[in-house]
Amino acid sequence: MAWMHKRNLTVLNEFILIGITDLPELQAPLFGLFLIVYMVSVVGNLGLIILTKVDSRLQTPMYFFLRYLAFTDLGYSTAVGPKLLVDLAVDDHAISYSWCAAQVTVFGVFIISELFILSAMAYDRYVAICNPLLYTVIMSQRLCQALVAILYLYSVFLSLLTIIKIFTSSFCGYNVIRHFYCDTQPLISLLCSDTLEIKLIILIFSAFNLVSSLLIVLVSYTLILVAILKMNSAEGRYKSISTCGSHLTVIVIFYGTLFFMYVMPKSSDSFDTDKMASLFYTLVIPMLNPMIYSLRNKEVKNALLRTWRMCAIILLKIHCSIC
Repeated sequence: MAWMHKRNLTVLNEFILIGITDLPELQAPLFGLFLIVYMVSVVGNLGLIILTKVDSRLQTPMYFFLRYLAFTDLGYSTAVGPKLLVDLAVDDHAISYSWCAAQVTVFGVFIISELFILSAMAYDRYVAICNPLLYTVIMSQRLCQALVAILYLYSVFLSLLTIIKIFTSSFCGYNVIRHFYCDTQPLISLLCSDTLEIKLIILIFSAFNLVSSLLIVLVSYTLILVAILKMNSAEGRYKSISTCGSHLTVIVIFYGTLFFMYVMPKSSDSFDTDKMASLFYTLVIPMLNPMIYSLRNKEVKNALLRTWRMCAIILLKIHCSIC
């Protein structure tokens, strides 16, 4: 840990990330593991974005939101993943002042967007099941585009507000961030100036984001459950439940992780627990989401099969033309 003391500078132009581990023998295995996780996440989310864009049978509001969910997952995992891999591969945990600000901003934009995209998807399922005849009228393309634009603008505004408040404050000479990426709470602990206003802003908006998005999800699924229980057809019930299965799984994993991180009582080893939970929602969840939607969704599986067949035919034609 000598690099910590060496870089404890009076003039603050960079930060030092503690990282995942300071044990050299664990760095290579962890690098291999997280490289695989990140690459699977990139391939899965890019594949989902392309598939929902090009396949004519996936041009519905549900897959429109799914495309932006995949884009969001790709965004916040990429904000953290590459830097984490570099830190594990090279024994230099420094991150410049500007790159740290950029990482906090980008991560904040995408993680806030994730909350509201999941709630928009819950509302979409409510309309599809409870008002099927008016589904295409209510969930019009213009409304879906407006919802996504508003939530991204809100996320950018809130992320920039937080980062400007932090980086226009005075930092002390100590520049070691107790995390594996630049995050707001570890950065606030390095400030010498009064942090009450910044903490209040983060607390109020975090509570609003979490409660409002979760409330939309809970109300939507409560109404969906009531509608399903009123159905006379067992086939209709099964179809309605199956269309919500993937989204419910993603909701439980995502909100469950956030609940574990921010609501569970802290213990003496909570720092290591928080790191593991942060790893889960920054790298593992973006990897799991495309798998969940691909494996549990018949339309996505069929679209994948059609794409594979089309690619195979194209390759066969190219091979025949060369021969």
